[in-house]
Amino acid sequence: MAHINRDFRTNINERIRARECRLIDEAGQQLGIVNTRDALGLAREKGLDLIEVSPNATPPVCKIMDYGKHKYEQGKREREARKKSHAGEVKSIKMRPSTDEHDFMFKLKNAQKFLQGGDKVKFTIVFRSREITHPEIARRSMERVVELTSDIAVVEKPASMEGRAMSMVLAPK
Repeated sequence: MAHINRDFRTNINERIRARECRLIDEAGQQLGIVNTRDALGLAREKGLDLIEVSPNATPPVCKIMDYGKHKYEQGKREREARKKSHAGEVKSIKMRPSTDEHDFMFKLKNAQKFLQGGDKVKFTIVFRSREITHPEIARRSMERVVELTSDIAVVEKPASMEGRAMSMVLAPK
Protein backbone atom coordinates (compact mmCIF):
# COMPACT_ATOMS: atom_id res chain seq x y z
CA MET A 1 0.00 0.00 0.00
CA ALA A 2 1.64 3.21 -1.11
CA HIS A 3 0.65 5.94 1.34
CA ILE A 4 1.78 9.52 1.14
CA ASN A 5 3.23 10.50 4.50
CA ARG A 6 1.71 13.86 5.48
CA ASP A 7 2.93 13.54 9.08
CA PHE A 8 6.63 14.28 8.73
CA ARG A 9 7.41 13.07 12.24
CA THR A 10 6.68 9.43 11.33
CA ASN A 11 8.89 7.67 8.81
CA ILE A 12 7.21 4.98 6.70
CA ASN A 13 8.39 2.59 4.01
CA GLU A 14 11.23 4.10 1.91
CA ARG A 15 11.56 7.13 4.23
CA ILE A 16 13.18 4.93 6.90
CA ARG A 17 16.89 5.74 6.71
CA ALA A 18 18.32 3.19 9.16
CA ARG A 19 20.21 0.23 7.67
CA GLU A 20 18.67 -2.22 10.13
CA CYS A 21 15.77 -2.11 12.54
CA ARG A 22 14.14 -4.08 15.35
CA LEU A 23 11.08 -5.50 13.61
CA ILE A 24 7.64 -6.16 15.08
CA ASP A 25 5.07 -7.90 12.86
CA GLU A 26 1.36 -7.06 12.54
CA ALA A 27 0.48 -9.51 15.35
CA GLY A 28 2.86 -7.74 17.77
CA GLN A 29 5.53 -10.49 17.72
CA GLN A 30 9.17 -9.37 17.79
CA LEU A 31 11.11 -10.72 14.83
CA GLY A 32 14.47 -9.40 16.05
CA ILE A 33 16.97 -7.12 14.30
CA VAL A 34 16.45 -7.27 10.53
CA ASN A 35 17.85 -5.43 7.50
CA THR A 36 15.42 -2.58 6.69
CA ARG A 37 15.14 -3.64 3.01
CA ASP A 38 14.15 -7.18 4.07
CA ALA A 39 11.62 -5.76 6.56
CA LEU A 40 10.14 -3.54 3.83
CA GLY A 41 9.90 -6.54 1.48
CA LEU A 42 8.10 -8.54 4.20
CA ALA A 43 5.65 -5.68 4.76
CA ARG A 44 4.97 -5.39 1.00
CA GLU A 45 4.32 -9.17 0.77
CA LYS A 46 1.59 -8.78 3.37
CA GLY A 47 0.17 -5.66 1.65
CA LEU A 48 1.02 -3.45 4.64
CA ASP A 49 3.41 -0.61 5.49
CA LEU A 50 6.64 -0.51 7.49
CA ILE A 51 6.30 2.22 10.12
CA GLU A 52 9.11 3.54 12.30
CA VAL A 53 7.48 3.65 15.76
CA SER A 54 10.57 4.47 17.83
CA PRO A 55 13.17 6.31 15.72
CA ASN A 56 15.41 7.24 18.67
CA ALA A 57 16.08 3.64 19.77
CA THR A 58 19.25 1.86 18.68
CA PRO A 59 18.44 0.24 16.28
CA PRO A 60 15.11 1.99 15.51
CA VAL A 61 11.93 0.00 16.19
CA CYS A 62 9.76 -0.60 13.11
CA LYS A 63 6.35 -2.23 12.95
CA ILE A 64 4.45 -3.82 10.07
CA MET A 65 0.92 -2.36 9.96
CA ASP A 66 -1.58 -0.45 7.85
CA TYR A 67 -0.50 3.21 7.96
CA GLY A 68 -4.05 4.52 7.40
CA LYS A 69 -5.34 2.49 10.32
CA HIS A 70 -2.37 3.63 12.44
CA LYS A 71 -3.15 7.31 11.73
CA TYR A 72 -6.85 6.76 12.46
CA GLU A 73 -6.10 5.08 15.82
CA GLN A 74 -3.60 7.83 16.72
CA GLY A 75 -6.16 10.56 15.91
CA LYS A 76 -8.80 8.73 17.91
CA ARG A 77 -6.50 8.59 20.96
CA GLU A 78 -5.68 12.31 20.62
CA ARG A 79 -9.38 13.27 20.33
CA GLU A 80 -10.18 11.16 23.40
CA ALA A 81 -7.36 12.85 25.36
CA ARG A 82 -8.62 16.32 24.33
CA LYS A 83 -12.14 15.39 25.39
CA LYS A 84 -10.95 14.28 28.84
CA SER A 85 -8.76 17.33 29.47
CA HIS A 86 -11.41 19.92 30.27
CA ALA A 87 -9.43 23.16 30.19
CA GLY A 88 -12.18 25.08 31.98
CA GLU A 89 -13.51 28.15 30.27
CA VAL A 90 -13.69 31.56 31.90
CA LYS A 91 -17.37 32.49 32.20
CA SER A 92 -18.12 36.17 32.60
CA ILE A 93 -20.75 37.74 34.83
CA LYS A 94 -21.38 41.48 34.58
CA MET A 95 -23.09 43.58 37.21
CA ARG A 96 -23.51 47.23 38.14
CA PRO A 97 -22.86 48.88 41.51
CA SER A 98 -26.63 49.35 41.81
CA THR A 99 -27.53 45.70 41.01
CA ASP A 100 -30.65 44.78 42.99
CA GLU A 101 -30.67 41.95 45.60
CA HIS A 102 -32.74 39.51 43.50
CA ASP A 103 -30.57 40.04 40.41
CA PHE A 104 -27.42 39.70 42.52
CA MET A 105 -28.62 36.34 43.92
CA PHE A 106 -29.60 35.15 40.42
CA LYS A 107 -26.14 35.98 39.04
CA LEU A 108 -24.52 34.37 42.08
CA LYS A 109 -26.53 31.16 41.49
CA ASN A 110 -25.30 31.07 37.88
CA ALA A 111 -21.72 31.63 39.06
CA GLN A 112 -22.03 28.72 41.50
CA LYS A 113 -23.33 26.51 38.68
CA PHE A 114 -20.34 27.47 36.49
CA LEU A 115 -17.86 26.86 39.33
CA GLN A 116 -19.34 23.44 40.10
CA GLY A 117 -19.03 22.65 36.38
CA GLY A 118 -15.28 23.26 36.62
CA ASP A 119 -15.21 26.68 34.93
CA LYS A 120 -13.60 29.86 36.20
CA VAL A 121 -15.85 32.89 36.69
CA LYS A 122 -14.88 36.51 36.04
CA PHE A 123 -17.07 39.00 37.88
CA THR A 124 -17.09 42.48 36.39
CA ILE A 125 -18.84 45.50 37.89
CA VAL A 126 -19.14 48.26 35.31
CA PHE A 127 -19.39 51.89 36.44
CA ARG A 128 -21.32 54.56 34.56
CA SER A 129 -20.91 58.33 34.93
CA ARG A 130 -20.63 59.36 38.64
CA GLU A 131 -20.87 55.80 40.01
CA ILE A 132 -17.09 55.56 39.71
CA THR A 133 -16.72 57.97 42.65
CA HIS A 134 -17.97 55.18 44.97
CA PRO A 135 -15.86 52.08 44.24
CA GLU A 136 -16.44 50.87 47.83
CA ILE A 137 -20.00 49.84 46.85
CA ALA A 138 -18.61 47.54 44.14
CA ARG A 139 -15.88 46.23 46.47
CA ARG A 140 -18.56 45.27 49.05
CA SER A 141 -20.44 43.37 46.33
CA MET A 142 -17.24 41.54 45.35
CA GLU A 143 -16.49 40.66 48.99
CA ARG A 144 -20.03 39.34 49.35
CA VAL A 145 -19.57 37.16 46.26
CA VAL A 146 -16.34 35.75 47.71
CA GLU A 147 -18.03 35.09 51.06
CA LEU A 148 -21.06 33.34 49.50
CA THR A 149 -18.93 31.13 47.19
CA SER A 150 -16.11 30.39 49.66
CA ASP A 151 -17.18 26.73 50.00
CA ILE A 152 -16.74 25.98 46.27
CA ALA A 153 -14.33 28.65 44.97
CA VAL A 154 -11.05 30.41 45.62
CA VAL A 155 -10.06 33.91 44.50
CA GLU A 156 -7.63 33.56 41.62
CA LYS A 157 -7.35 37.30 40.91
CA PRO A 158 -8.58 39.70 43.61
CA ALA A 159 -10.90 42.60 42.81
CA SER A 160 -9.11 45.42 41.03
CA MET A 161 -10.03 48.47 38.98
CA GLU A 162 -9.51 48.29 35.22
CA GLY A 163 -10.61 51.57 33.68
CA ARG A 164 -14.32 52.06 34.37
CA ALA A 165 -14.76 48.51 35.67
CA MET A 166 -13.79 46.46 38.69
CA SER A 167 -13.13 42.78 38.06
CA MET A 168 -12.23 39.64 39.96
CA VAL A 169 -11.67 36.01 38.91
CA LEU A 170 -12.83 33.00 40.94
CA ALA A 171 -11.59 29.45 40.28
CA PRO A 172 -13.23 26.22 41.46
CA LYS A 173 -11.67 24.56 44.51
